Amino acid sequence: MTTVVKHDTRPLTTAEIAALALSLAHLGSGPQAVTARRGLQHAFEHLELDDDVIATTLATLTEPLPVEVASRARLMADAITSRLMVRLHYRDASGNITARDVEPVTCLVHREYWYLVGVCRMRRAIRAFRFDRIIAVEPTLTPSRPHLADRFLPFQRRRRPRAA
Repeated sequence: MTTVVKHDTRPLTTAEIAALALSLAHLGSGPQAVTARRGLQHAFEHLELDDDVIATTLATLTEPLPVEVASRARLMADAITSRLMVRLHYRDASGNITARDVEPVTCLVHREYWYLVGVCRMRRAIRAFRFDRIIAVEPTLTPSRPHLADRFLPFQRRRRPRAA
């Protein structure tokens, strides 16, 4: 049996990078995760990166999450897939701890941090929650409204209005 490899010269899209990040969060640090990260590193070798932020972000994707963080990441990823709200116990940058009901939209990586992006019902706005600051995740059976992840992804270039 011969395997034919077709080379696609298109770079990964933002949505593809976000989906890969979410998949890696599911895998944790098991054998499949090692193989997946190695494949992702190989894919990144073919990208032309002229931006340090993007390069750091992609490097972070290939590092395994600590076990307890990976466990919470799997709960968040399941909630995204199932379109269910989660309750986060979150410690902000000042050390304040709050419980937040969040409609999760996507997981992403920016620089050296993983984030859950979702609609925070307490703030009534889109918020990004750093994985390392999430103390606990409680799954709920409360349905979440559908949200398009494309509106909330990093590296997305906003279209500028054309000059008349």
